Amino acid sequence: MDTLREKTIFITGASRGIGREIALRCARDGANVVIIGKTAEAHPKLYGTIHSVAEEVQQAGGQALALQLDVRDESAIAVAVEQAVAHFGGIDVLVNNASAIGLTPTLRTSAKRLDLLWQVNMRATFLVSQACIPHLKIAANPHILTLSPPLNMDAQWFAPHVAYTISKYGMSMCMLGMAQEFKMDGIACNCLWPRTTIATAAIENNFPEAILRASRKPAIVADAAHAILRRDSRTCSGNFFIDEAVLRSEGVSDFDAYAVEPGTQPYEDLFLPHT
Repeated sequence: MDTLREKTIFITGASRGIGREIALRCARDGANVVIIGKTAEAHPKLYGTIHSVAEEVQQAGGQALALQLDVRDESAIAVAVEQAVAHFGGIDVLVNNASAIGLTPTLRTSAKRLDLLWQVNMRATFLVSQACIPHLKIAANPHILTLSPPLNMDAQWFAPHVAYTISKYGMSMCMLGMAQEFKMDGIACNCLWPRTTIATAAIENNFPEAILRASRKPAIVADAAHAILRRDSRTCSGNFFIDEAVLRSEGVSDFDAYAVEPGTQPYEDLFLPHT
């Protein structure tokens, strides 16, 4: 498939960062974008709202529907999915981008943070996918793309932040299982993870400034997502994609354009073996 024109893309966590960038990339194809997020009013410390992204989507050539949603609310998920279907006539793609971060060791992880990580990461991925699948089953080239890492049981990825790793791997395990479960329905279920840290609020707020400067822009993940979502859903499922590898397979060889500071050695992300 050459473009996502007139396809309906349902994106969680789309008010900023990677979710916003994926929304804009799809919009440039002329897609219908459902912008899901908690932020409906401007936040003093975080840029972007679902409504500001909706305006950007329309300016980029797409159609937009902004829906405020806390992905921890099961009944609200069902309502949002039905609103999207009523507005655009169906759902072709789900992007599970919403995620909570908590890079704390075991003794410093509160029950409240543990619950947040599990509910926003694994639980929401499961429930939003569950709500969209009946509509994806009747779509022409249906995809679920989840922003989560490849599964690697090496203890080094668990020890520094057990709760966070379990929650992110839970997202990946949803895709691993659903890829097989819905294979006969032709629904592609894949994961996408960045090779390097990405310049988002999560990196800015949880890592030193030097790591932010050595990060890449969210556009690299959006371009990789766009490439995956155009692939045949029946032959592209059950994969743990890395953004750089996807783009290399598409013929991209110069990644300096994605760098926050071109010429800087990129800082490799969590969950990936160092190269």
